[in-house]
Amino acid sequence: MTRRNLLRAGAAAGAGAALLYTAAPAAHAAFTHPGALHTQADFDRMHAKVYADAQPWKAGWDRLITNTHSHPGWTPNPQETILRGGSGAQNYHILYNDIHAAYQNALRWKITGTTAHANTARDICNAWSATLKSLDPTYSESRLASGIYGYQFANVGELMRGYSGFDLARFQRMMVNVFYPLNSDFLVRHNGTCESHYWANWDLCNMISIMAIGILCDDQAKFNEAVNYFHNGAGNGSLAHAIPFLHGSDLAQWQESGRDQAHSLMGIGLMGTLCEMAWNQGIDLYGADNSRFRKACEYVARYNLGYDVPYTTYNNCDNVNQTVISTGGRGQVRPVWERVYHHYAVRRGMAMPNTGDMVARVRPEGGGGDYGPNSGGFDELGFGTLAHTRESGTATLPAGAHSLQSVNYPSRYIRHQNYLGYLHEVTNASTTQVKQDATFTIVPGLAAPNGYSLRAANGQYLRHNHFRIHLAADDGTAAFRSDATFIPRPGTASGSVRLESTNYPGRFLRHRNNELWLHSYDATQLFREDSSFRAVSPWT
Repeated sequence: MTRRNLLRAGAAAGAGAALLYTAAPAAHAAFTHPGALHTQADFDRMHAKVYADAQPWKAGWDRLITNTHSHPGWTPNPQETILRGGSGAQNYHILYNDIHAAYQNALRWKITGTTAHANTARDICNAWSATLKSLDPTYSESRLASGIYGYQFANVGELMRGYSGFDLARFQRMMVNVFYPLNSDFLVRHNGTCESHYWANWDLCNMISIMAIGILCDDQAKFNEAVNYFHNGAGNGSLAHAIPFLHGSDLAQWQESGRDQAHSLMGIGLMGTLCEMAWNQGIDLYGADNSRFRKACEYVARYNLGYDVPYTTYNNCDNVNQTVISTGGRGQVRPVWERVYHHYAVRRGMAMPNTGDMVARVRPEGGGGDYGPNSGGFDELGFGTLAHTRESGTATLPAGAHSLQSVNYPSRYIRHQNYLGYLHEVTNASTTQVKQDATFTIVPGLAAPNGYSLRAANGQYLRHNHFRIHLAADDGTAAFRSDATFIPRPGTASGSVRLESTNYPGRFLRHRNNELWLHSYDATQLFREDSSFRAVSPWT
């Protein structure tokens, strides 16, 4: 019986199952390894892009290698008991720093093959699996520790599977005996409170930990337990409760929107992590309920970009009544956007205009240690620009002098006039000036070797500025070079391309009322046609 058939049948693990782990149970179907947040195909892509200096992957890589957690030789500091919560001495920061050092070194090893990084990650994992006995359950915050650090550590173990000297069996025992009991118990009892007492993030981190431990241990029951809760759980981590209200066809309210924006952003990261791990095992949670999660991503991104969004009063079982959306933490930066953007916009071809603009604001995403020393800066493993950026198809442009012909208005060509970009009719009868203005030299991208820039006869370049296309001289700044670099994607007609901004993913050069703009992809055929051009023989 396949895993997909098991899930369709609604199979799920019971919370009352024995918690003491002794050996990996037989799986109902083979798990993909590595298959939590990253697959081997992901690492092959990262390796190829980094070694080709391709952007934005190289920028993501540079962010990783400058983080001190990623440096080899990190000395672990394992503890027998981890305490999070209460007013006394707490030591959970030791755990999350070691986990992120292990993850970042494992990531560098998987991309480069450098064993010093693998040895560092292995030694951190082995030290903790030989020492850690419990997460002190006294305080409710222990369930945040079990969830967040559980899913993160399980992901590290998944990456280290098979490496020489890594004690996988002992690491699995630690995950199942120390983390899983708190994960599963929390989803069943919620510390003795009513079902909607806790925010969505509390459920979600424990759901992810259960799923990650299931993958690590080839344990179908645990994997199914997390998937079943996503669809049917009574708490706020299930899809319908985490995203309680739909607003039109493209926006959906996140459960913590009336609380603050920092936790709403955290929720996008957590649900995205859950969906990505399930996807890597052949299960599509991203698409559940007509891609409900996509609409929540757009909602949270739009509000944190500074726009107004609709809001419905939220009330929970404790009568916590929130009548307005919270401005607390609005505009905060967290590394949670690349993964969800590249699933919906690139894998699925769906419109993600607000999420794409948020990617542009945050890129390149960092990881633990890049967003401050406190626990919130370590809630997400991060480095999504490196790990999750995908291409929507490959295309090329010919080098040298060419004119760019509109696909849906073939008598019209890209032209600059008075330092602005237009779509203009050009014929044999046109003046020499018009023909020259409609001719560009296609050169390697100023900001990315995998992109292109368009240089006019006067040596200036087409760039976007406030999303309008301008002609301007290269001022030597990184901002200019990014604004003047476009990544070619396949167009609607044979031999045509669509030019995607390198620094605003999901925005394409498009004509509108014969003006050239950088517009967000809206998934319509008209948009695809308006943004498709052919490189043809130059007019001059």
